Amino acid sequence: MEELIELLEEIQPDADFENGDTLIDDGILDSFAILSIVSELQDTYDITITPADIIPENFNSAKALWDMVCRLKG
Repeated sequence: MEELIELLEEIQPDADFENGDTLIDDGILDSFAILSIVSELQDTYDITITPADIIPENFNSAKALWDMVCRLKG
């Protein structure tokens, strides 16, 4: 999870990934940031994120992102 937060902070340095749980709902992450996150997650964790996975519930917090990564590594 720590590695994930570091990766996220490189993409969006002004976001509070450790405490934020409405990153999409509050407009903190825009579509460019989401695409960058998807690309980095796929490369870093050797997973495939499909369009069906790109929903606010999976991107609203670092924990939600981590849960998605774990599920996809499954």
